[in-house]
Amino acid sequence: MPRSAEVFRLDRGRLRASFDRASTSYESAAGLQARVAAELLERLAVFAFDPRVVLDLGAGTGRVTRELKRRYRRALVVALDLAPGMLREARRHQQWWRRFERVCADALRLPLADASVDVVFSSLMLQWCEPLDEALAECRRVLKPDGFLAFSTLGPDTLRELRDAWASADGYNHVNHFVDVHEVGDALVRAGLLEPVLDVDRVEVSYPDVLSLMRDLKAIGAHNVTAGRPRALVGRARLKRVQDAYEAFRRDDRLPATYEVIYGASWGAGGRRAAPAIAGEARIAPGSIRRAGRP
Repeated sequence: MPRSAEVFRLDRGRLRASFDRASTSYESAAGLQARVAAELLERLAVFAFDPRVVLDLGAGTGRVTRELKRRYRRALVVALDLAPGMLREARRHQQWWRRFERVCADALRLPLADASVDVVFSSLMLQWCEPLDEALAECRRVLKPDGFLAFSTLGPDTLRELRDAWASADGYNHVNHFVDVHEVGDALVRAGLLEPVLDVDRVEVSYPDVLSLMRDLKAIGAHNVTAGRPRALVGRARLKRVQDAYEAFRRDDRLPATYEVIYGASWGAGGRRAAPAIAGEARIAPGSIRRAGRP
């Protein structure tokens, strides 16, 4: 099977459906996601921001959005996610005296006005955006000239053990493609975001067996939604080959799963002209979001 860019093209409809189905199980298996978000929040705390509008881009179940609202009490805080099920779950993190708004939308087509957001916070969502340039261009567009983008995403070493194990079992793609830190930096520059700062951390999560890892990935909605995915069910024989191949990585009676986490920060466009609006897309100011009719 050719290893072209088309193989790794993401099906956004399937992506939305996958995270929608995982909304009720997400938090039970999202230990790594919580750890990375906490680190990103700590990095953001270094800056003494007093924002009017904060966007949690790829908010998931809203646990981090709640923390953003706690930190920035006077701000309008918006939880935006592609999956309506995630936003329904986010209601559990609402408090009547500390509410945030919920918007169901695609990060590639943000329904927000130009230069309307002070802080964009996005933890482990950008790896699901293809092309990355479009998502970063949208961040730049909605950020105020002196606004701030803080994000985390995943690099190419992520789930390398699982990728290698599947490669020994068949010729299909079973793990999403993740861009490296240099590509992320280049994309930030192309988007016109200023003074980008990036660093990489490698986190290892251990499991008793590969099936436990697969169950966790399913629980958080991280299904294989690439064009090169196999279209038939995985048989027992192939799954056994994957399990046997993964055993080569076993250490101290545990199997490792590596995650390459890229942390990044950048400033808004500094007064440069915003990227052109996309024809046919309505742009609304965050202050006009109403409570009625939310997901």
